[in-house]
Amino acid sequence: MEFGYIVAGFVVGFLVGLTGVGGGSLMTPILLLFFHIKPAVAVGTDLLFASVTKSVGIFAHGKLGNIDWRIVKLLALGSVPASMNTIWVLSTVDVESSSAIGAIKFWLGVALIVTSIAVLLREKLLALVAKEQWVPEQYVPATTVLLGMILGSLVTLTSVGAGALGVTALILLYPRKKTTTIVGSDIAHAVPLTLVAGLGHATLGTINYELLSTLLIGSIPGIYLGSHMSSKVAEHWLRIALAAILIFVGLKLVLH
Repeated sequence: MEFGYIVAGFVVGFLVGLTGVGGGSLMTPILLLFFHIKPAVAVGTDLLFASVTKSVGIFAHGKLGNIDWRIVKLLALGSVPASMNTIWVLSTVDVESSSAIGAIKFWLGVALIVTSIAVLLREKLLALVAKEQWVPEQYVPATTVLLGMILGSLVTLTSVGAGALGVTALILLYPRKKTTTIVGSDIAHAVPLTLVAGLGHATLGTINYELLSTLLIGSIPGIYLGSHMSSKVAEHWLRIALAAILIFVGLKLVLH
């Protein structure tokens, strides 16, 4: 089984490096459906997995000047308290009960379906919002904090949302920012969010550290290889295939 986890880590890392789609959208469903890991443990382990893998992205984007720290601070102002509040709610229930397992699977499915739509519509959205401000300038900071609150709760509950959903929402809020800045800022925000959420899950006992280390063994070379091959692969078709898989898995979890 350990070899299977290494392969899973490599595949997810490779696809993240290739497409930029968040690992939570891929890793948590794989742990649930292929390895039959308990939902809360799959989410908790994946959150720490994401915080480690995405921290590499901070250094890369930071060196290139692709991070707007004001956006990161506004997002974190909403997401960190929301994440801590979600952990508190989870601590009041039995995460291994059938109702809790059903709720986590349902919201994970919803998050995957919305993420797949965000992946499919990213390019069209970029064309639509070019130089157009959808949210009045004076409301952008408060809306960014609100976005952080939504992402904080969703990511803590499902481990999904910090990638494709965050980027798509930020494109709407900051249409004049370069896409590289949006992606870099989203990754920079995802690190503290997934770390806080992951440590929160650690207090609940919903992290498998042996599984975490095994996944990282596979993912680090996968991310390296995927990022170096991204310019040689038809990313558009890969994104469509990825979105189709996410919709299928999302529907399976929602209708389970």
